[in-house]
Amino acid sequence: MRKIEKKQAWHKFLTGNTLMAYGFIVPSLLVFAVFMFYPLLHTVYLSFFDWNMIKPVKTFVGSQNYMALLQDPLTYTVMKNTLAYIVILLLLNWAAPYLLAFILSFVIKRGRDFYKGMFFLPSVISLVVGSILYLWILNPVSGPVAIIAKFFGLTVPIWSKTQGLIIVVLSIITTWKVFGYNFIVLFGGITGVPQEVIEAARLDNVPLHRIFFDIVVPMSSATGLYVFIMTIVQGLQYVFTPIKVITQGGPDNASSNAIYNVYQEAFTLYHTGYASAFAIVTMALFVILLLVEFKFVEKGIHYEN
Repeated sequence: MRKIEKKQAWHKFLTGNTLMAYGFIVPSLLVFAVFMFYPLLHTVYLSFFDWNMIKPVKTFVGSQNYMALLQDPLTYTVMKNTLAYIVILLLLNWAAPYLLAFILSFVIKRGRDFYKGMFFLPSVISLVVGSILYLWILNPVSGPVAIIAKFFGLTVPIWSKTQGLIIVVLSIITTWKVFGYNFIVLFGGITGVPQEVIEAARLDNVPLHRIFFDIVVPMSSATGLYVFIMTIVQGLQYVFTPIKVITQGGPDNASSNAIYNVYQEAFTLYHTGYASAFAIVTMALFVILLLVEFKFVEKGIHYEN
């Protein structure tokens, strides 16, 4: 009987919608396997070896790359820089577009389409082009900002050589590229808030800041969480381009972040095993961060219907 039941279940599986569903999933799984799962597993494998991508033989070193990583002061400098990038980008690319999207949705109605197009336009321009453009605009000697500042008797600091300031400037350059996309996504989430709820609050003379924090943010929190997570990821990925184009991690690694440091170790210094270990540790830290975020933030997310 059990064999007959198994055959019937297998026949149902082969002839039912389940097989069709798996047929649609398999191509995506193959792409993920080739471009994500295999590179990830190979990176874990390389992190236990001493190799420079040239020698035909890899030397197994066990956990020495991870120990060296934890003992290297540069690791903590790079992670501190990465955290600084994330905090600044959360302010510029999450909090600011959230507030601006609310203003354009419920406060300013005239010229809304113009503002949306103007904010979104930089997101279609290459960040390499934007980095070069800002390198000219913010040139402390001959750039437009320096000329205007000189007119008012001010001096533009050499920001590319100033620790601390360089992270702020590179974050602003990255924001120029990312802000528009985040703004459009958040604008869509905010416009999904029922108008009757907003009108009822206005009839009760609820202040705008209370409407924003007590009504709009909770009711658009699903979109807000998505942009929040993407902004954290952008703190690793998008900043790489202006770092590479403008500073190459300088001055004295003051502008380097985790992704750029992995690139530097792997493709400039050819410390492949060490770079792989750094990449795995970075990924583990951000996975932990996202798990904590989902555990404590996801509880308060509002999903319509």
